[in-house]
Formats: sequence, C-alpha cells, structure tokens
Amino acid sequence: MKTLHRIIVTTLAAVIVSACATTEPEDKALPEPVITFPDAPEDVYEVKKGERIWLEPVVENSAGCTYRWIADGQTVGTDIIYLFDATETGKYYLTFEASNDMHTVDKEIRVDVLADMPPVISLAVPEGGFIVAKGAEKLFEPVVKNDLNASFAWSVNGKTEARTKKYTFSSDETGEFALVFTAENEDGSDSIEFGISVRNAEDMPFVWEWERDTYNMKAGRTITLAPVSVSNSFDAVYTWRDADEVLQQSDTPQYVFTPEHTGTYSLSVSAENTYMTLTKQLTINVFDNEEAFMREITDDSSPDVTKVWEFLPAPGQFINEYYTAKNMTEACAYAEERFAMNAYVSLGAFGGYIVAGFDHSVINDGDYNLQILGNSFDGSSEPGIVWVMQDENGDGIPNDTWYELKGSEYGKPETLSNYAVTYYKPAGPQQDVPWTDNLGNEGTVDYLGAFHKQDYYYPAWIGTDSYTLRGTRLEDRTTDQSGNGTYWYNGSFDWGYADNFSPTDRLTDDDNYDAGVNANHLRISDAVDCNGNPADLKYIDFVKIQTGVQAKAGWLGENSTEVFGIRDFNMVKSGQK
Repeated sequence: MKTLHRIIVTTLAAVIVSACATTEPEDKALPEPVITFPDAPEDVYEVKKGERIWLEPVVENSAGCTYRWIADGQTVGTDIIYLFDATETGKYYLTFEASNDMHTVDKEIRVDVLADMPPVISLAVPEGGFIVAKGAEKLFEPVVKNDLNASFAWSVNGKTEARTKKYTFSSDETGEFALVFTAENEDGSDSIEFGISVRNAEDMPFVWEWERDTYNMKAGRTITLAPVSVSNSFDAVYTWRDADEVLQQSDTPQYVFTPEHTGTYSLSVSAENTYMTLTKQLTINVFDNEEAFMREITDDSSPDVTKVWEFLPAPGQFINEYYTAKNMTEACAYAEERFAMNAYVSLGAFGGYIVAGFDHSVINDGDYNLQILGNSFDGSSEPGIVWVMQDENGDGIPNDTWYELKGSEYGKPETLSNYAVTYYKPAGPQQDVPWTDNLGNEGTVDYLGAFHKQDYYYPAWIGTDSYTLRGTRLEDRTTDQSGNGTYWYNGSFDWGYADNFSPTDRLTDDDNYDAGVNANHLRISDAVDCNGNPADLKYIDFVKIQTGVQAKAGWLGENSTEVFGIRDFNMVKSGQK
C-alpha cells in the first residue's frame, strides 16, 4: 500500500501529495518542489566504512530552488548533491531541503555505514527442490544484495559449471543433482544449496490439487468443478462419472455442473495418462428454496460486516506491522478490530484476500448494494476484485459458492482468470519476498526498510515456507510518469472494483486529494457464474475482496488493496443506520 504514506509517514506527506495528485497549486509559477532519491528506493543508502558515497536527490519543480543538507541540526551542504564520507560505522540521518519563494519541503534519508557488506542471496526454491524432465532447461535468476564487485559460481554435484549470476541447468541423464550457488565479495560470501531431480517423462509426478472435496450450491445454478492445479499431465484424459454413468470425457479436467434438483450428488473424476491414473471423489450438496435461508434486517442489525472469517494477505509492506498474529483466528481478530476503528486492512500484493460476513442478508434490489471503503485518489488506484456468496445451505458459514462481481475489465483479453502466485518465505529478516506464478514468471515483493521496518513482510501466521494465492488478475496500470523513478502513477479502472478511483461507482466528484477514506459502490446484480452468466442472486451474506494486480511502483512498493470497511449500502441509502 503506497497511499497510506501520506497518513502514517508524516515526513513524506508533502512528497506523496505533490507526486500523486493532479490538483495544481494556486501559483503555477512556483509549484511545490518534489524530492525523491531514485537510487535509494527505501531512502536508505548503504556504504562500507572508509568509502565515500554521493547522495543525489532528484527535484521536480526545481525552478528557483535553493538547497540545504542538514545533519544533527547543522547545515553541512548547500549543493543539490552531497558527498558523504563513511569514516565510522553506524546509522546517520540527513535531511535534504529544497526551497523556493513559495514553498519549503524536506526529506530525511539514512546512511548505514557498515564494517562489511557481504552478499545476501534470495532464490525461490520449492519445498523438496525442483523436478525437471530429462533434456528440459531450467533458468535460475537469483537476487543478490550487495553484488557490486561480487563473483559468482554455480556447481553441480561438486563440479563448477558456471561463474555467472544467472544459470541454465539441463541434463540428458536422469538422477539427483545437488546445485550450489555462491556469491562472494571482499567482505564475505553467501551460498544456497538445493536439489534437482531429473526424470524421464514416465517418472514425472502426475499430481493435481483440489481446493475442496465438498461443494454447496442452489439448484439451477452453475459451478465449475476442477482441480486448482495440474502438473505433468502429458496425454491425460479426464473422465467424469455419476456412479457408472459417464458424464464427460475430454483432455481438460473442468466439468461444468448445473443440477436441476435438490439432493446430494456424488461425482468422481479420473485422470489417466500413459503412465498412471488419479481419481477424485466429490460431494455436491444442492439446495432449493432460496428465501428459506434469507436473514431479515432487525433493529439490532448493523450496516457493517460483523465477522471476519478469513484474512490471508499476500506479502506486503504493512503485513505484520504493529500487530502480531500467530494463527488465522488472531489474524481475523486483528482485521475485525481494524474495521471497528474505521482503519485500513492491507491485503498485500496480488491474491491477498479477506472474507467477511454480515449479521443479515444483503438484498439485491438491482441498484448499488455494497459500499466498500478504501483510500483511492487520482493516481493511486489499487483495485480489489470483489466476490460475493449466498449462504446457499443455510449453515451460516462461508462454505458455499463464490460469485465474482463483474467489473469493467471482466472478460477482456488482458484480464486473467485462474491466475496463481506462489510466495516464498525469505531466508532471513529484512529481505524481499520472492514469488513465482503459473505462467512461468517470477519477481519479488520488495522490502522497504525506510518506511516499514518489521523483519518480515511474509504473513507470520503462515506456517509453511511457501503458499499460493489464486484469483482474477487485472492488467496493471502502474507507470513511471517521470521516467526517473520519482513519480509513479497507479491508474484507475472504470467501475466494479474496491480501492479504485472510479469515475462511476464512487458516486462523487470529490478528487479525494488528501487520500481520505472514500467508497466504491457495487451491485449484487453484477455477480456472474463460472461461465460469465448472471448468477441471479436475490441476496448475499458474505463478501471476499482480493488484490487484483501484481505490480509495484518503485519506492512506493507493491500495489495492495486497502479496505477500511464493507457496508450494506441498502441500509445506508435508506437511512436505517
């Protein structure tokens, strides 16, 4: 979340307001200067003892400016750049000030003088190592901190194979291989060791993952039954059966199910390729009489969600900050407390989500029914995909079917459904969080120690070294409009998303210049099933909001949807509460 620097980090308020808002100052001849340090995205420089470093800010709107460097309350320089001598180890704080006849702005930076600066390696390695097919290539691109003047080495089974930072592994022989990557400079070294299993096609593990074994739904509605991931399927054929009746046989695992009658259905699917067969049994409970489970509004009903059922963010700069959660229960309690305070809950990078429920059913009247509070403004949209669920089986638990609320980008070629990202816990504190996706891409959620100093941006209540988040991904609209990393712009989408500076569903012309809390409004009538057809929900009981982009904006960090609250807009617009 970038926009909250205006609210939380008061020393950066002037910078971010001027960098991200489009409102012009009244005196256009002397606009407010904007200071950034592009070569220190976290506003922290690191230098080795005995060396010198140039501190070089970039100043936008610099016409007529004078400059001042301040250390320990004393002016130490008046040029735009400053040469810092690292004579003793420690942390040194300097303030750079830019002034014209109308404005004075400043920005604090930190210089860490270190006795030594050994390299630190970060590489996403799945639990148990890698498995590749014989003859296939696997490219490794580790991230190495302090890699200036460093040397690199890759060894395979004890033999050095390359002395480059990147390395492509391939073997025409099957077997187990031990890889070691080492980075070394004059101050020390770091290394990482992992295994690769090279196998024949017939020995590759044909596996699939399922999100659940039991589904609940209403008669006449449609769901897609499918594994969330499939690996090494090769020439697999998937056969769906109801008892002995074959329902579908194809080379794709998805089965679209539309039960017309109530009852319990027991379906099976088998996946068979040349080498092996997998089977899975699923139970689908089908209900009818939609009105039977609808919960009416009472005098005690709240327009706000009253319970958080799940809070599973992606890694991000606000995760674990000022709170400690050891398990999902504690994480949900934290989110509930934040909503009660009208404070934000950050969902982190792509896929991070929150699931919350009302104490009554929210009726679909064809108009706007949900009000989702965020803090978007022009140039800072961090869109969240919104899903809704009806308590179709009436047990009061969000274990039924999620329906996506169709927004302006739904169905476009650049919008990806069933997108998945796996995040890996860093090897040590204060490191970037590596990720890979199901399209073969990889990247990092960057550590921004100048702003958010907690040791890990990886959620503390995740007990594994990696986890995967899945959902719909929008094409990001994050651009560096300055061309030098000083002015990042997160463009908006037309309608249908949380934390989005929509020209339509915010229902106001207020530009929200101060990044205050403002709302997006959504319609239950926009809920669609797995085929994109209207779900025709008469009401809903639960809402899920999920960060919908995988993007980062330089020194501002990752795009992350922020949620300050979820409300029944029917009650708001009718004046009931």
